[in-house]
Amino acid sequence: MTDSIPLITNDTIVFGLLMLAIAFVFYTESKTSGFWFKFYKIVPGLFMAYMLPAVFTTLGWIAPDWERITDTGAVVQERSNLYYVASRYLLPAALVLMTLSIDLKAVFNLGWKALIMFFTGTIGIVIGGPIAILLIAMISPETVGGIGADAVWRGLSTLAGSWIGGGANQTAMLEIYGYNPKLYGGMVFVDIVVANIWMALLLIGIGKRKRINSWLKADTTAIEELKERVSSFTESVKRNPSLTDLMIMVGIAFGTVSFAHFGAGYLAPLFDNYISGIESTTARNIFTFLGSSFFWMISISTLVAIALSFSKAKNYEGAGASKFGSVFIYILVATIGMKMDLKLIFDNTGLIAIGVVWMSIHALLLILVAKLIKAPYFFLAVGSQANVGGAASAPIVASAFHPSLATVGVLLAVFGYAIGTVAAIGCTILMTLAAATS
Repeated sequence: MTDSIPLITNDTIVFGLLMLAIAFVFYTESKTSGFWFKFYKIVPGLFMAYMLPAVFTTLGWIAPDWERITDTGAVVQERSNLYYVASRYLLPAALVLMTLSIDLKAVFNLGWKALIMFFTGTIGIVIGGPIAILLIAMISPETVGGIGADAVWRGLSTLAGSWIGGGANQTAMLEIYGYNPKLYGGMVFVDIVVANIWMALLLIGIGKRKRINSWLKADTTAIEELKERVSSFTESVKRNPSLTDLMIMVGIAFGTVSFAHFGAGYLAPLFDNYISGIESTTARNIFTFLGSSFFWMISISTLVAIALSFSKAKNYEGAGASKFGSVFIYILVATIGMKMDLKLIFDNTGLIAIGVVWMSIHALLLILVAKLIKAPYFFLAVGSQANVGGAASAPIVASAFHPSLATVGVLLAVFGYAIGTVAAIGCTILMTLAAATS
């Protein structure tokens, strides 16, 4: 047995490396001629901020987690805390700063197509699982086999929970269907690899959104009007930020994060205790997400930010509130990127193949419906990520279009939390039927 310690284990040093990577991306993206100018016409900067940390992890320089062998031969599990800090502190702070200038009426004016694309993404996950099982079974029946607690469909049920809702829904599906805990790590791996590859493709698509929207014959009027209204407001209150402005924005952002964590600390255990008392196992697991502190933290942060958008705090957009929020988002993107080891794509290829086919069906259905209803690429990308990535990554994709749109990603992701377990149960029922016939 050998350990898997990366070259750099000190989070302080790793954080500095990630910041240098992001700075490199912004420096090269600012070029107005030459190789980098042509490069960023094809590849979005946000994608590079995601991919460079993935390359560092692949090279063994850094790692999200690793095993260390002690002198006594004991295996010690260790991990980086950077993603946890970014997702629990910087993400809600970013949501607050990006939401201060939101025009809620204009968001609702985006219309029904946003919801249609979200639920299309959900349906794509629900039907994608059983179809993937049927297709892979034709080539490799053993990949979708297994009996009892080792049955592959039981493990895939956790993917359905994750790709419609999030971590809480994933855990609920593990409890409902009793997949072998020793094999569960393999499913988590498939979740990380496939979901991250799909997010990378969505980010690449953002750089080509004009061409995609043209092909979709999409009406982007409502989105452009929202962006214009926010931009016009920003210009009307624009000023050079003073030290007082900066400190007040920091106070607003992290004060809200503090309040959100405080509220989540009470609400999550309260609902968890209530839900645990529900006799019906199915009903109990449907509402598992209400016991998630992350769900409440994101929800409270967003609600407070929306409330602040009706106050004078809105004017801090003129001092660069959303720009500071974007800084936090890029840091989060970098920490998500470091979770991706590109070499591992070639490990456990059977399960990866199921995941790729599954996600491809999700993507194809989204493209088909977007084409039929002439939905903009923004609705496709955010509707998909609100399902697959949840509240941790949906705002990232949404804000890549414009900082003012981050809240749209959060609101749709909350839908995912709410319906995640129910939809995943429906998907699993179909997967059991598919596995039985394969």
